[in-house]
Amino acid sequence: MAMTGDAAKRIGEVVLAESARFTVHCYDLHGAPPLGALLRASDGHAPVYAVVAGASTVSIDTGRRPVALGEAEESEEAVYRRNPQLAQLFRTEAQALSVGFQDGDAPRHYLPPRPPRIHAFVYLCPPEEVRAFTQSLDFLALLANAPIPSADDILAACVREAAAAHDDRHAFLLRAGRETARLLGADVQRLMTVLKRIRP
Repeated sequence: MAMTGDAAKRIGEVVLAESARFTVHCYDLHGAPPLGALLRASDGHAPVYAVVAGASTVSIDTGRRPVALGEAEESEEAVYRRNPQLAQLFRTEAQALSVGFQDGDAPRHYLPPRPPRIHAFVYLCPPEEVRAFTQSLDFLALLANAPIPSADDILAACVREAAAAHDDRHAFLLRAGRETARLLGADVQRLMTVLKRIRP
């Protein structure tokens, strides 16, 4: 299922790896992938899939904070043109929650046996790869049960991102809504919140 060549865009490298999540140092400053997007990295043996759970842009020197530079500039772009060193002083990172892996020809929709390797290249999955991985929605349980405050937003964003890759967006949203209801049916208020955020 993993795509080769130019089909998948390489966005960065793994700089922190755990069994259930990893952190991506993005090559482009402010180049984080969208919340909920599907990413692929490698554990050295097989592709690992993850969903973008957040992003941050911070100073490389943790002891220094950025200061305002644009008072005399007409646009934000002008700030960066006048201060080209900024791209070297900051980094953009994306946090990703692992949701599956490739086992031979079959995608598995649960935590991979190994996290991706440090410095593994990270790719933003193209639509055909997203469609293939999301034929099963079993991975949504990992997002619904993620022990993080923004789990509902990530779940909804993932469904919206995946729906955009499917030819029949409406049918996918209905299927994902049913799976979400199955997962969250015991908490009606939470379910309604997620469903409202899934709607286009």
